[in-house]
This record gives sequence, C-alpha cells and structure tokens, in this order.
Amino acid sequence: MQGIFLDIETTGLDFRKHSPVEIALSIIDLRQGTKIASYSSLIALSNEEWSKRDPSAISINGFTQQELDNAKDMRAVGSEIIELFTSVGIQRGKSLFICQNPSFDRAFFSLIVATYEQEKRHWPYHWLDLASMFWVRAVREWVLPEDIDKGFSVSKDQIAARLGLASEPKPHRAMNGVQHLLACYEGVVGFPQ
Repeated sequence: MQGIFLDIETTGLDFRKHSPVEIALSIIDLRQGTKIASYSSLIALSNEEWSKRDPSAISINGFTQQELDNAKDMRAVGSEIIELFTSVGIQRGKSLFICQNPSFDRAFFSLIVATYEQEKRHWPYHWLDLASMFWVRAVREWVLPEDIDKGFSVSKDQIAARLGLASEPKPHRAMNGVQHLLACYEGVVGFPQ
C-alpha cells in the first residue's frame, strides 16, 4: 500500500476564491516506511488571483507575489503529478492520500488535477487525516474520559508536541509540511516493517 503524504499552501481557505501556491507530496511504502517518490512545486498566479489573497493565509506561509512570478503554471503542475502518479502506479485500492486536513487539501488538489481526471485514472478517493489517527491513540493512551470535555487539540503541532517532536517550521512551506506530517504519522501509527 502506498501513502501519498500531501500538503498544499494557498492564498486562503476558500477553494472557490483562493488559489494553491505550492504543493508537495511524498509517496511512501506504508509497510516499510520507504520513500518511493516525491514532488514539490510552486504554482504561478495571475495578478487577479494574487489580489484575492487572504492576508492571514499569507502571514502563515509567507509567500510573496515575486516568489510566484517564475513558478509553473497550474496545468503544468497537474500534468507533472499525473506523470508521476502513473509512473509509480498510483491507483485505488493500492494507494491512499494522507494529510492533516483532507477537506482543505482535497478541494485545492482538485483545482490542480480535476476530480473527473482523478476518477478517470482510478486514483484513490480515500483521504485519511492524521488528527483522526491521533484521536484514537489519544483516547486509548492519554485522555481520561473526564478530560475529553476540557478540550483536547488535534492540530499537527499539538500532535507533534505530544509525541516529543518539534513544531512545523515557520513560515509554512509545503515540503516542510509533508516531512512534519510524515514524522507525526510515524509517531502515531508507525510502519509495520
């Protein structure tokens, strides 16, 4: 089974208004924990797309319009991802996506590679989230029933802290996010071999 560990940086939270500015992913053999392939790219924006940015999102990832001026067109990024996934045999039943916030990443990923294109290629439609994996372990090992109502964060940085790992480096960049996600996943789930 292959895990596609994925992170996307964007100009905001709303995929109908905002744009992806960076994508990174690592394809990992989930049995052994070995890297099969990885990919990372900045994504160019038009002046109009940049003008719709949410300042709070930009404060998190720190991108500037100048950094994106020489980036790849989103269609080119999508084509490169299709080529990569084809070359390593990404397909439903043998692969799945893993990220911190699937509802966010999946919506923006579908702007890069259209949903019907993903379906035509029989890519996985299961997107697993680290927070749910962590929640199961936390309830079993750390959280007492009376503590659940007191509040318990499942942010990636809080998961990392619980595991004794550092926070994700700031400003957020997609490949740093992927590497941090992988470290947290290994701490929460691990690799059987």
